[in-house]
Parts: sequence; structure tokens; C-alpha cells
Amino acid sequence: MAAAKKLKVTLVRSFHGRLASHKACVRGLGLRRMHQTVTVDDTPENRGMIRKVHYLLKVEEA
Repeated sequence: MAAAKKLKVTLVRSFHGRLASHKACVRGLGLRRMHQTVTVDDTPENRGMIRKVHYLLKVEEA
């Protein structure tokens, strides 16, 4: 069984003052504060949230 691919996602711009749906995507990825990094599974759902708020994030393969 192959290990699931992971992505390291870092919040590099503030989400304050953004659309409610964009704030929800950032929170859904598990990010709470600036420069926080989380590791998420590389799934279509997470990719969609990342794509929606790509201008706030830095994404790397983990």
C-alpha cells in the first residue's frame, strides 16, 4: 500500500478582509495564523481549496 502524498501549506498573506468563502478555505486547510505551516493530504478536495486561495499561500511537496 503506497503512502498518500502530502503537501506543506504555509499562510504567507493575511486572510482578514477577504471573502467569507476564502476565509473558510484557509480555516478548512487548518491554518490559523500568519506563517503557520500545516501538512495536508494531496486530495482533490484540498487541491481545490488551495487553488481558490492560492494568492494567500505557499505550497510545497512534503
